[in-house]
Amino acid sequence: MLKNDLLLRALRGEETERVPVWMMRQAGRYLPDYLKLKAKYDFFTRVQTPELATEITLQPVDQVGVDAAIIFSDILVIPQAMGVEVLMEEGKGPSLPNVIKSQADVDTLNTENAEEHLKYVMDALSLTKKALNGRVPLIGFAGAPWTILCYMVEGKGSKTWDKAKQFAYTQPLVAHNLLQKITDITISYLKAQVRAGADTVQVFDSWAGALSPADFKNFAQPYLFRIADALKNDAPVILFPKGSWYALPDISNSAASGVGIDWCITPQMARELTNNRITIQGNFDPSKLLAPIPEIKKAVKEMIDAFGTQRYVANLGHGIMPNVPVDHAKAFVDAVKEYGGKK
Repeated sequence: MLKNDLLLRALRGEETERVPVWMMRQAGRYLPDYLKLKAKYDFFTRVQTPELATEITLQPVDQVGVDAAIIFSDILVIPQAMGVEVLMEEGKGPSLPNVIKSQADVDTLNTENAEEHLKYVMDALSLTKKALNGRVPLIGFAGAPWTILCYMVEGKGSKTWDKAKQFAYTQPLVAHNLLQKITDITISYLKAQVRAGADTVQVFDSWAGALSPADFKNFAQPYLFRIADALKNDAPVILFPKGSWYALPDISNSAASGVGIDWCITPQMARELTNNRITIQGNFDPSKLLAPIPEIKKAVKEMIDAFGTQRYVANLGHGIMPNVPVDHAKAFVDAVKEYGGKK
């Protein structure tokens, strides 16, 4: 039994006595204890060692007081499971030496046995679930098909994703075949995460904002919705297509239980576009966590005043940054908890 099920109740649209709060990328780079592990083990060792992943996942629950744990992992474990090499250089980010260029490349990709290939994630979930002992819910996650395609075609991070977009525009059938393959393995992967102990799952479409509204509807939205639809009877699904506020009316009519939004849309507009049909999560600007603590607390109060306390999950509009002091992260969480109940 969960002692704190605020997040799950909010996602189900049930009344909550206060707003639940967690932070994207909360397990990691801003925490001194994480940095000690980072100094000892390389990135994929941290991800692929269930005991380390569990320790990292629990750190923000213990130290910052968030209302949910999110498993420490990476979205690029999916390309790895599909047979694509992924390198992670500290300070440089990911690189995929063998990019996808053609249908022949897509044909070589594996979509079977996700659970077997990614057993270390399932083991970390099971271990974390046990260690949490019902304190808070456990969130599983995956990257969205469009975002994963971006990395597999571009080969590294990008500001514009022009190679990925060129691929989609010049070889649309191949792009859709790749997106479907990523969708198939992601559905299997997320279902396995739920079986291993995830109470809810989030799908990160970090680079959805690179697409126009029409292209989002073509290359991103259908695959996000297929995932939400496939998981709807397993666990609540949160979709986070960053920068795609225009899709909120469609998302609010999908099988998703929650939608993450960034700071480039007002709470009022988000409520209007979703017509209160879906739980909204967000949208504190992560950079604002660098402001003085009284300013953080004031901004949190203004944010919740604007969203209201129901069908809402307080979170950042993107991942927490490495240079955020831990006491500032804690001030954000505390301010949400201090806000009080239904108004």
